[in-house]
This record gives sequence, structure tokens and C-alpha cells, in this order.
Amino acid sequence: MAATIKDVAREAGVSVATVSRVVNGLGNVTDETTRLVNEAAGRLGYIPHSGARSLSTRQTHCVGAVLPDLYGEFFSELIRGIDRVARLHGLHLLLSCSHGDAREVSAALRAMQGRVDGLLVMSPHVDAGVLEENLPSSMPTVLMNTPHGGERLSSILVDNYGGACAMVRHLHGRGHRRIAMIAGPEANHDARERLRGYLDTLDELSPGTPPQVLRGDFTEESGYRAGRQLLAMVERPDAVFAANDVMAVGCLFALNEGGFAVPADIALAGFDDIPIARYVTPPLTTVRIQIAELGELALERLLLAIEQKGQDKASRQMLRSELVVRSSCARRAAARVVGVTKPRR
Repeated sequence: MAATIKDVAREAGVSVATVSRVVNGLGNVTDETTRLVNEAAGRLGYIPHSGARSLSTRQTHCVGAVLPDLYGEFFSELIRGIDRVARLHGLHLLLSCSHGDAREVSAALRAMQGRVDGLLVMSPHVDAGVLEENLPSSMPTVLMNTPHGGERLSSILVDNYGGACAMVRHLHGRGHRRIAMIAGPEANHDARERLRGYLDTLDELSPGTPPQVLRGDFTEESGYRAGRQLLAMVERPDAVFAANDVMAVGCLFALNEGGFAVPADIALAGFDDIPIARYVTPPLTTVRIQIAELGELALERLLLAIEQKGQDKASRQMLRSELVVRSSCARRAAARVVGVTKPRR
């Protein structure tokens, strides 16, 4: 049988309370007693029970993150940022995936209670009601790209709208007038804001020009399907703005497969600046989000809420996005005039 805290106390010749103080690092124990307890625990192979420890200290030394997905470079970068801060503070990270389903978000939020000291939540498709129903007021929580936090939850958002506006302005400034967009899921907040930025800016710069919106779901496959649709159009766009880099990469493959060169025949841009964006051919023009930094800032904000539990005031922070110009969006060549010869010198 596994050794218990009573076995360690008996072996070291101290009380159970003393062993508990040593194990939990609570102080008020001499160096000699600490040595005796650690040596006894080592001889017996004692492993502290995390559940029992959390009952005595009221801290789990764990933080939870509920994310809509765990697949792909975006979430890999986000988790890397969160984990970097967690390790710096000696915390464990528990992850749960909601798969974009409000019911699974509710289940994940309830399952985390009692297991973590605080929660990070990224759920761009849920409303305030789901959060209010499943998050006790005593649970420190920070929302990432989840705008429906009400007044009691802190949030860190990305400027999706501003980034999309900047991209459309860039494409228009390069001479492109027929600009299509591969939009993300309709129920997703990020996708809606990026689509809104595209529509508003296109209307401002080219009033009367009908938008061309193809539906995607933030996956490579949907970007590929959209690319195939573009190839079948009688009047193809000059440029394509995908609502994330993953769809842009899928679209790029479809265009190459159809014999269209990027950017010579059609310009292509994305959003997020995931690591692969700079390594595809041609490198992808995109809107950069500091994805790892988003995770780092969110966890640092959560740690402040945990430290000031009950006295923390909710805050809202907007992270700026940045236009990154690479070679997938060359300037559109001027139309050639047929039948005109150069004058002789």
C-alpha cells in the first residue's frame, strides 16, 4: 500500500501537522525537522495527495483553460504562451476542449470547479448567460476573445475588426478592386468581426462594388473548397482575403492546383500570422496577432485576480493587430492597352 502522511509522521517522529506544513511549504518548521520529514518521505516513497493538500491549503496550484479547439498552430501557440507563465509560477495547467459547442462549454466549466484556482476561457460562440450559469462568482476567471463577460469578468480581446479593415485598405491600395473574402463560422465572434471589417471597408473604399463572400469554417479543407469555387467563377476576384491563415493555405493549394499563380494571377492574404504563414510559397501576407502573448497576458491577469480574490476589479484589454506584408500580395499590374504602338524615336 502507498505510504500515508501518518506513516511519514511516525517515521520522522513528528506530528501529522508538522509533516503537512513541510509538504505544503507553510513554514514554521526548523531546518532539521524539514530534513527529517523529507528523508522519511523519501524512504517510504510518500507522494502527497493533491486533493488532500488542496483541502488543507484551499489552493490547488492548478489553473484551467477551456478552449474551443486544441488542434492547429493557433491553439498550439496560445497554449505555449499560457504554459510559459504557468511554469514560471510553478503552476500546473489543465486543458479542456469545448469543440465549439455551448453544452460542452457548460460541462467543462462545471468540471473544472474545485480542481483549479482560476480559469481562462476562450469561447467566442457563447453568450453571457452560459457563463453566468456555469461560473460561480467566487471563481477567478479571465476571458480570451470572448466578449460576453458582463461587468464581473475581465477579458482580453484581439482587434479583429481593425485588422480586417487594415488588410482591405492594403489590398485596395495595391490596386485590387474585386476583393473576395473567405469568411469564418457565422456563430464565431472573431469571424463576425473580421467579416464586418471587410464589408465596412470595402463599402467605404469602393461604394457600389458588391462584396464576394465565400463561407469557411477556419479549416484548411474549407479554404481549399473556397479556392475551388473561385476557380469556377466567370469573373474571378483580383484578391482573396481569408479570415485566417489556415484557410488561406488551403486556398493557396487549390489555386496552385488549378494553374493560377499567386500573386501574379491573384493576390492572397490571411489573418493570425501563424508560424507556417512565413514558410509557404509565396510567404503569406497576413494580419499578425501575438498569439502566445495573448496567452501570457491572460494568465498574468488571472494570477492577479487569484491573488486579489474577492477584491479584483474586472478590466477589458484590447490587443492591437499588425499588418504583415509578404510576397503573396503583389501590386496589381495596370491593364494593357491593346492596339497601341510605341512612337518611333
